Amino acid sequence: MRIKVLHLISGGDTGGAKTHIISLLKELKNYADTKLVCFINDTFYADAKAEGINIEVMEQKRRSDMTIVKKLVDEINKGEYDILHCHGARANFVAYFLKKHIDIPMITTVHSDYLLDFKDSFYKNMIFTPLNKMALKKFDYYIAVTNSFKEMLVERGFKRDKIETVYNGIDMSAEVNYVPRDEFYKRYNIDPSNKFVTGIAARLDKVKNHEMLIKAANEAIKINPELLFLIAGLGDEETNLKSMCNEYGIEDNVKFLGFVNDPYSFFNAIDVNTLTSVSESFPYVILEAAKMKTPTISTRVGGIYEVIEDGENGYLVNSDDYKELSERILNLAADREKLNEFGEKIYEKVRDNFSTKNMAEDQYNIYMDILNKWR
Repeated sequence: MRIKVLHLISGGDTGGAKTHIISLLKELKNYADTKLVCFINDTFYADAKAEGINIEVMEQKRRSDMTIVKKLVDEINKGEYDILHCHGARANFVAYFLKKHIDIPMITTVHSDYLLDFKDSFYKNMIFTPLNKMALKKFDYYIAVTNSFKEMLVERGFKRDKIETVYNGIDMSAEVNYVPRDEFYKRYNIDPSNKFVTGIAARLDKVKNHEMLIKAANEAIKINPELLFLIAGLGDEETNLKSMCNEYGIEDNVKFLGFVNDPYSFFNAIDVNTLTSVSESFPYVILEAAKMKTPTISTRVGGIYEVIEDGENGYLVNSDDYKELSERILNLAADREKLNEFGEKIYEKVRDNFSTKNMAEDQYNIYMDILNKWR
């Protein structure tokens, strides 16, 4: 059965949520007719359009601009959509006002811990976190991107039978565009000769906890001065993190690259990927690194344990345990055979279990189950 689904997202999204919805809609076209509406005209729109996604901007002047509601009601009625599917706080808030005007099931995907989404801004956290909590209660069904997030929602009072899990997926068969390792380093005037390179690709904010990596780097460099650390990303924590490096005297070993728009070139250029977040769902950087056979050392948070098996295809460390992280980096730097083994195993795990095809099929089956219940 061919169904029609309208997706809503702010349009200012970056990182995992952006990758998830673009990957999902590209694959879902084999199962359903979809349209994506965003509220900001930004690079998200251009990137989605370039991937052949049916997307439209219905621009909001500000978050409180609810003139968008009538436009969406008209779109839903005219388009005869079967399901409304939201992504993120802004879309959830708009859906809160849509609810009384439409008679189709409303679903939202929980991409992150919504209590931490605005952690880095006192003002936004005070205003938008309670609004998002209120809006979430209006939805009929929920998609969690990991089983751990499903359990989180249940613990917070959401009904278990209204929540399904759809893991992030990546197209392992798609051609990867990346530049050779030497060319990547030349771009940043870095000499990687005889260096073991540890990388992290994440926005520079508190929830990603780059301080843990820098502390680990400081410990590891004392033992192995030939270690090099690359930090890809932008954010409010940049000044603080660079100050830490200067205080430790490791600024020559830790390089800040800014935003890297070709992540596969980054993952090809490093030996091991790291993730030090205090909260995560099921991050795409692990899947992207796996596609390049680059293993990951990550904090043991969210659903990461569902892809990284500690000591089998990567390492899991406790959050904020920078000494353990340092030890794991040094272990892999001294054991290339183990590094390569991890790279092969994580590649196979992602290829066999976390494809975009699996993601879209799971999502479509959930849509059909919801519609059967609704009708």
